[in-house]
Amino acid sequence: MELEELPGVGIATAEKLREAGFKTVEAIAVAHPAELKEAAGIGESAALKIINAARESLQMGFMTGIEVLEKRKTMRKITTGSKSLDELLGGGIETQAITEFFGEFGSGKTQVCHQLAVNVQLPEDEGGLGKSAFYLDTENTFRPERIIQMAEGTGRDPHEILENIIVARAYNSDHQMLLIEKAEDIIREKNIGLIVVDSLTSHFRSDYTGRGMLSDRQQKLNRHMHTLQKLSDIYNLAVVVTNQVMMRPDFFFGDPTAPIGGHVVGHSSTFRIYLRKSKAGKRVARLIDSPNLPEGEAIFTVTKDGIRD
Repeated sequence: MELEELPGVGIATAEKLREAGFKTVEAIAVAHPAELKEAAGIGESAALKIINAARESLQMGFMTGIEVLEKRKTMRKITTGSKSLDELLGGGIETQAITEFFGEFGSGKTQVCHQLAVNVQLPEDEGGLGKSAFYLDTENTFRPERIIQMAEGTGRDPHEILENIIVARAYNSDHQMLLIEKAEDIIREKNIGLIVVDSLTSHFRSDYTGRGMLSDRQQKLNRHMHTLQKLSDIYNLAVVVTNQVMMRPDFFFGDPTAPIGGHVVGHSSTFRIYLRKSKAGKRVARLIDSPNLPEGEAIFTVTKDGIRD
């Protein structure tokens, strides 16, 4: 369905909405009236009518448990390259969800992201989706040389794999949010099956320093996470984010590290995995939070060929 088919949306209004990033009926259906009002220069009641019409056309609203089950059947999984880690995650990284990997420097977060950007391109019978990856790099950690090694490890043509990874470099938190908000064109054009944000919180952490700015930071981070969740739902793709950790000075027993972003990131992430280094180059992944899987641990290694058991 085209935007012009919605009641109250003429050619000029549709053009303004597209320019503001509302390119699909789905995008309008999940928008806030104030967003449409600002984007198209229309009244709030007119914006509300357009949103309601979009929702009715998509039959959004109440669903039975059976209908939710049917939607879940369209969910796909991407292999991590490690059977042990896949098992911990119930078969791999899910589409229609945000999976967060957090841990200290060198715990393997970026390695996992690189591997998934390769594996999403594998055919479904090999644990992929046969789709491309969108890699949002905020810390200048994306390395095409590493992708080449991992592609060779899966027996794929490295140049073809690199061609199907769209990389964007974000220079601050606003730029990071804008890149994700404008990502819909790339998702459709390049058949994206995976969005990687590595790392989710580093820019927010440096742009908003001090307690006085904490509220602003959390609001923007919340909006950013909801945009990612919306994209994963609408386009049935997987979202993987990495997160840094901080030391808790008030913690005397157990592990004193905690992920950045507080409850906003914690509640928005569907799956949370804590990574830490172990002996002999091994990594330990602990599933901290999941809607349907038990807590547990998996051990994997980072080899020249990529993530393995």
